Amino acid sequence: MSEAMLSKVRKLLAKAEDPACTPAESAAFTAKATELIARYGVDRALLAARDPATDPVGDRVVDVVAPYARDKAGLLAAVADPLRCRCVRQARGDGFALHLFGFASDLERVDLLFTSLLVQAAHGLSGTAVPAGEHPAAFRRSWLAGFARVVGERLRAAEAGAVAERDGPSVALVLADRSDRVARRVTEVYPRLRTAPVRRLAGTGFGAGAEAGRRADLGGRGVVDGAGGRGIAR
Repeated sequence: MSEAMLSKVRKLLAKAEDPACTPAESAAFTAKATELIARYGVDRALLAARDPATDPVGDRVVDVVAPYARDKAGLLAAVADPLRCRCVRQARGDGFALHLFGFASDLERVDLLFTSLLVQAAHGLSGTAVPAGEHPAAFRRSWLAGFARVVGERLRAAEAGAVAERDGPSVALVLADRSDRVARRVTEVYPRLRTAPVRRLAGTGFGAGAEAGRRADLGGRGVVDGAGGRGIAR
């Protein structure tokens, strides 16, 4: 992402996080930051359709560590999928290695958002009391599931909005082709992939996590190397 775009997104999020902002103003700043990131993804896709060398398909590995490694991996998947990236989860010690596949610009967007959302989730959990009589880990796992679900829905809506602005079938075709190319790369590297079974959670924190996901800033504060996973409350 260009420095000019990063600067604009950072300024919007700084305004959104200002305590003097009303909830409505904060939501407006956050929505604008999300919109800019979505537009950037579409713009890069269209540029690459004309000059493929500007945005090649690539991959990277993100280590997700305990505590709550499985839940953080779920958050990464919730961010990656709407941004047209695919991830393969592999056990590594007490955490996971997430092998991400996607076009360079989309992998960059996933890095940006996931790093920010990990921090926001940690802050949200630390400020949420576990109900009396409930197991803390079960509550926090369900909280993180709710957070990830809503974040994924918001990102999908922002991407759809950016595509609709272009108002042309060629855009959808370009993006579909990119998704197909990423899927083919995954199959080349992992020809015998299995789908993980649906996870069942017992905690009651889903609703609180979902509400935090609705408030989350979907813009991030910088691109890092993905060594994250620390900081979620135990």
